Order: sequence, then C-alpha cells, then structure tokens
Amino acid sequence: MRAALEHFAPHYKELRQRLIAVFIAIALASTISYLYIDQIAGFCMRPLFQAYPELGHLVYTKLTEAFVSYIKLSILVGIGITFPFLLYQLWMFVAPGLLEHERRLARQIIGWATLLFAGGALFAFFVVLPRMLTFFMSYAGPNLHPMPKLGLYLTFVARTVLAFGIAFEIPFLMVMAMKTGLVSRTYFTGKRTWFYMAIVVLSFLLAAGDITATALLALPLFGLYEAGIIIGRMLASAPESH
Repeated sequence: MRAALEHFAPHYKELRQRLIAVFIAIALASTISYLYIDQIAGFCMRPLFQAYPELGHLVYTKLTEAFVSYIKLSILVGIGITFPFLLYQLWMFVAPGLLEHERRLARQIIGWATLLFAGGALFAFFVVLPRMLTFFMSYAGPNLHPMPKLGLYLTFVARTVLAFGIAFEIPFLMVMAMKTGLVSRTYFTGKRTWFYMAIVVLSFLLAAGDITATALLALPLFGLYEAGIIIGRMLASAPESH
C-alpha cells in the first residue's frame, strides 16, 4: 500500500498543480466577466425578447437574486472561456511522456476541441435556444402572462450553451479514450446503436421535450460521433515516428 502511494505521489502532485492552474484561470476569467456582466446579461436576454417581444423585461423576487445570478453567470462564462485551457490540462495529465509527434498531435486535438466547443455553444445560442424559447413562450396568451425570473432564465441559458458545447466534444473524448487505451479502436463502432440511442435521449432532455430542438442537436451529434470514429482510425493507422 505504501509503495503504491509513493508511486502515485508524483502524479498526485502534478494533478494538484494542474487543478490549481485551472482554478486560477477560471477565477481570473470569471472576474473579468463580472466587470462586463451587464452587457453579457443583456446579450443573454436578447433571444427571449426576440421570441416574445411583448415581455419587455425580467423580474427578480429576492433582494439578493440579481447579485447572485450575475455571480453565477460570470462563473459559467469564466468556465466557458477557460474550457480550452482545461482541456489542455486534462490531456497533458492523462498522456504523460508524449513524443514530439504526439505533442503536435495534442496541440491539434486541443485546437479542434476548442473549435468544437465554440461551435456547439454558438449553435446552441443562435439556432437551438431561439427555437426553444419560441416554443416555451407559445403558451402565453390572454389568460397566461409570462413573468420569467432573472436568475432562472440566465441559469437556463448558461447551462444550455455549456451543455451543447460539451456535447460537441464527442470526437475529442472518443479520440482521447482510444489514444489512452481506455477502449479499443472497434469499441465505438460496435456500440454505435447504443450510443445513438443515448444521443437521442440526451438531446431530448437538453431540448426539454421540443422535437425540433431535439433533431437540431441529435443530427449534428450523429455526424460528430462518426467523425470521432474516423479520426480515431486515422490516428491508429498513422505511423509513429521516434
């Protein structure tokens, strides 16, 4: 037991250092985001007002709700901004002792993972979110007047954007699982049906039951899943240089 702990000690030290670096990065990004929180909150509210122009404003019912909501939003924005850095720290921890060609590969994967996250977040905010809000606000009428709360709405937007951004990381996670030996090259091909079913269920839950939004998320994820399989095969068959 003692020998195992001594063997893991260097890895624990490295993990702690990387976690501290991630925490500092998120704290700095969140602080900067809070300085521009009014503009960020207004940008997040725009899709709701476009979906239901008669609304005009949001409400908050507790004295501390606006302050707490802005703090939460700034933290979530900080996590989104530092997500590429978090991916880099994760990759460098799970794949130690990389060769030179593997370091280049790691940089390329981090770059693609960043683009995928940004693409998922933008896709959620500009394509899926407006349709979801239009669906939800369609229940308003003469006998039913919507009064969305500031905190709940901002949390909903931030979580939706982050969820879609993370969901678009499917190829990155698949490649990382294959490169680190967690799964075989044929694992994702053999389990395709089960993963497709999981994608449909996840998309349905993220879209809160809206069929259109479910399709808008599920179809790109199917393509990303297949892209992960293809990229994994290409990397596995690529010759290694020493």
